[in-house]
Amino acid sequence: MPSRKQEAHNWVYWIWGVNGLAVLCLLGAGLFYLNRQNALASNSAIAGTPTRDAAQQLPPTSFFLPTLTPNPYYTPPPFETPTPFVLANGPIPGAIGHSVAGRPIDVYTFGSGDREYLIVAGIHGGYEGNTIALANELIRYLNEHPDTIPDDATLYIIRNMNPDGEARANGVDGRVNNHGVDLNRNFPSSNWAEEWDRDGCWIYRPTTGGTHGGSEPETRAVMNFIASHKISALISYHSAALGVFPGGVPWEEDSKRLASTMAFVTKYPYPPIDTGCVYTGTLADWAVEHGVGAAVDMELANHTQTDFDKNLKAIRALLSFIP
Repeated sequence: MPSRKQEAHNWVYWIWGVNGLAVLCLLGAGLFYLNRQNALASNSAIAGTPTRDAAQQLPPTSFFLPTLTPNPYYTPPPFETPTPFVLANGPIPGAIGHSVAGRPIDVYTFGSGDREYLIVAGIHGGYEGNTIALANELIRYLNEHPDTIPDDATLYIIRNMNPDGEARANGVDGRVNNHGVDLNRNFPSSNWAEEWDRDGCWIYRPTTGGTHGGSEPETRAVMNFIASHKISALISYHSAALGVFPGGVPWEEDSKRLASTMAFVTKYPYPPIDTGCVYTGTLADWAVEHGVGAAVDMELANHTQTDFDKNLKAIRALLSFIP
């Protein structure tokens, strides 16, 4: 029969044995974890998946969160950028701002005189795509015939104020910007309105004047450009057929004189054809309220042709107009 002293030693040996086994188990688990992490890291590198350290260096991901009332005319910004309208040998355009989807709004400059004039096309995007085509033709012509610009004048051409609308559709679905706003009703003139009586007005698709005057980036880009220049007169091109609309609420006298001049050389109707529509928040109205000498909305004859010859005469008359 073992003595008490021998029994005590046996208990000590047993306890140390259990502790040693526990230590070995912990060491084994640690080695297994480290090997597994190294294997995962190797697999991630092979598969092209960033590791934790690499992931911390990646830029944050952007998400487009839906609103409670999704706008059917909104499209997420594209990853590609459209091919710009660039002359092979001519002035390089400058971007005055960007659209909702991030497309540039370009301006071309001809001449360097003190009297400044402005042409704006494409305010209704692809629905009035022939106004953009007209601007392109005028830009090419002026580049080839720089003597068209008087020595004391400068002409700016914003060839496409609504590039998102043009990219979306060449028709009724291309009229508004990517927020579903009619940009020619978004200027914060004295008569701006979010909604209006649609009697006699364009009704082919839903649209608004924006949440407030100047709510849209395209509108603000043009506003800022005009505010930074002393524009003697401007033409805002549209289509189709209604004629020439002077700016101002009511029509301002110099704008009426400019409209009469434009009608004389182009044969577009003036006074314009009255359909019963009340126009609110237009570029021409806002412009004359904010320092532009005279402004008109001028409608081409249809939605397909540019009426280039008529409008070359209009440009020459514009450049000699003194408000």
